[in-house]
Amino acid sequence: MADTEKASSHNQLDDHAAGSVIQVNRSETTRGLKSRHIQMIALGSAIGTGLFVGSGVTLSKGGPAFLVAGYIIVSLLVFCVVTAITEMATYLPVKGATMSYYGRRYVSDSLGFAMGWLYFYSFGILVPFEITAAGLVIQYWNTSVPIVVWISCLIVVTCSLNWLPVKFYGESEFWFVSLKVMLILGLLILSFILFWWGGPDQSRLGFHWWRQPVNSWLVPGDAGRAAAFFGTVISSVFPFSFAPEMVIVTTGEMVNPRRNLPRTVSRFFWRIMVFYVGGALAISVICPSNDPRLTNGGAGAESSPFVVGIKRAGIKGLDSVVNAVILTSAWSSGNAYLYLSSRSLYSLSVAGQAPAVFKKCLPNGLPYVAVGTSSLFALLAYMNVSSNGSEVFTWLVNLTNTGTFISWICCGIIYLRFRKAYLKQNKTDQIPWRHWSQPVGSYIAIVAFAILCGINGFDVFVRGNWSVSIFLTDYISIPVFLAFYLGHRIYHHKDHWWRQVDEIDLQSGLDEVEAEYDAEDAINPPKRRIMNILASPFA
Repeated sequence: MADTEKASSHNQLDDHAAGSVIQVNRSETTRGLKSRHIQMIALGSAIGTGLFVGSGVTLSKGGPAFLVAGYIIVSLLVFCVVTAITEMATYLPVKGATMSYYGRRYVSDSLGFAMGWLYFYSFGILVPFEITAAGLVIQYWNTSVPIVVWISCLIVVTCSLNWLPVKFYGESEFWFVSLKVMLILGLLILSFILFWWGGPDQSRLGFHWWRQPVNSWLVPGDAGRAAAFFGTVISSVFPFSFAPEMVIVTTGEMVNPRRNLPRTVSRFFWRIMVFYVGGALAISVICPSNDPRLTNGGAGAESSPFVVGIKRAGIKGLDSVVNAVILTSAWSSGNAYLYLSSRSLYSLSVAGQAPAVFKKCLPNGLPYVAVGTSSLFALLAYMNVSSNGSEVFTWLVNLTNTGTFISWICCGIIYLRFRKAYLKQNKTDQIPWRHWSQPVGSYIAIVAFAILCGINGFDVFVRGNWSVSIFLTDYISIPVFLAFYLGHRIYHHKDHWWRQVDEIDLQSGLDEVEAEYDAEDAINPPKRRIMNILASPFA
């Protein structure tokens, strides 16, 4: 272990111009994730309980038209973020890289520090959320067993898998995400059948539930419809939470990331459009927005609009099949978020922004101290034992939403600094992958997510809706993030607020990345160099 820590210390490069230390992050983790693993992880990160369960509350809030519109808007904005951060990660896919790493490298140490800790606790909070959702899904079949039993079992299973080498994590995610994909495809086919021919207990559905395409929320009239629209768009963000960042985190343990990462992104847009926009349209066809089960079923299976639609159609037994896959989906997502939380803490430690103990790894590349520490978040799932499950669900969703908005705003800022730096330093011809949507997409994403972050909890200010707990969970991530950022700035007050464009380090670690890429290509030559049909012809 002493040797690996010593090797890690040799990877620190002094950036004298910026007055700080840039980490190349040539860490002790290993590249054990294959292309098919990354493809499924990228896809699975955008398919979870947010779509299968949380979309029910979103449908009841805004109605079918706003539900579909919300998912389209958020899908396009998320894709803007994905293309921006992929350009950075493809240029320099160093081991241990996260968006906080790129924040440190291209903007400032303070931004990287704040983003790293934001990821650590945001990903960590999502672990008990998924465990809670899975426990409530199990209670769909058996309410006699206390939920604390199911939560305990799920904590053990979720944490145990993260103690295996990363290739086992990738393999398990591959198969569990395959189940999610088969389920959503099956539900899309089912909704198509119900649209044209109906189920056993009803006639052809068509757009029957679109007779009232939008709802009023909080207040009546046009103001209520406007509130429903913005509320629906905000709620539509949760299923996408940190999906782009998940892809970037895996680059440190991805085989040949320069080839595989653009492949992942080239398919990402179409997948989220088919699965999310298609899923939202399917929900709007089979389930009415005014069904009381959407809001009184808690966070469990009863509130899934797919389950509600299946029951209304009179299809026997299929609801249990759907719930079984939702259960594996929740477990899989919890497993992924624990992976992300631990790697975020590990990256902070490698950067010298967390205690050095968290970068210790086993011989197989597992950062075991970071994994053990992040696993402690899972214990928050026991909150559900004494609180109503639906209330816990709402708290965790709102807390994560704000963190997601902050992260995506920062991603846009980091990309724009990176782009400005490589243009200023005349390194355009060294950028291996670019996308036609940038940099305009980043500007749009920054503005849009800043607005959504500001109005995330607007409903709490409506007369009669005030709740201290909801207000705090809606906005607590903002002061927490600022506290990390400003605290670091105060402690390192002699540093620049941001790195000068011509002094941003675009070289450190690049030679090693390119050598690794060339070596991999020599073994497995690419079939073609044009890796993305959506890429600009001028890239």
